[in-house]
Amino acid sequence: MKFDVLTIFPNLFDSFKKESLISKALKNKIISINIIDIRNFTSDKHKTVDDTPYGGGAGMLMKIEPIYKALKSLKKEKDRRIILLSPGGEQFTQKKAVEYSKFKNLVFICGRYEGIDARIENFIDEKISIGPYVLNGGEVASMVVMESVSRLLPNFLGNKDSLNEETFNEKENADFVEYPQFTRPEIFKVGNKQYKVPEVLLSGNHKLIEEWKKKNSK
Repeated sequence: MKFDVLTIFPNLFDSFKKESLISKALKNKIISINIIDIRNFTSDKHKTVDDTPYGGGAGMLMKIEPIYKALKSLKKEKDRRIILLSPGGEQFTQKKAVEYSKFKNLVFICGRYEGIDARIENFIDEKISIGPYVLNGGEVASMVVMESVSRLLPNFLGNKDSLNEETFNEKENADFVEYPQFTRPEIFKVGNKQYKVPEVLLSGNHKLIEEWKKKNSK
């Protein structure tokens, strides 16, 4: 899976690429992340990427020309999806993550300021929002989508069975929320209070444990 990310803040992705399973997947060539600095496709010495909106209004808009040029610079993959991260887009879900995992190339356009010149919609496949709220830009949202999609790819997770009983597991039930889980110590003490692991999980009775898991899932 190849991810291309168009942004004016490329350094925001440095730690994302260097840590945890994403770093491991990059080293193992399960995924690749190509960060494209939109400012490199401007035509003036100040590398201007924004301007005032026609008709007035608060804030600045990102210009379409450098974004279009950045898109054109990418190798045209046969099986790709161009996505604009926008609070006005379709809600991102686990079902959408599964859909995206079938592509070979996902291209993310990260807006900033008051958004992007609306003519960008002629050059994208869809708009996606990670939630009903507004962020400063699309960079964090693109990381959310990349991580959600990546963990569905073969060999990304150390244990492939981790997906089977997971919250929002697409194979089972998109509304499934996983049961509570516990690990050592068996009894956690805070002052005079004791917080114990449910006895059934210590019983060794697999039938009762499975019944408890089903009962405590949502």
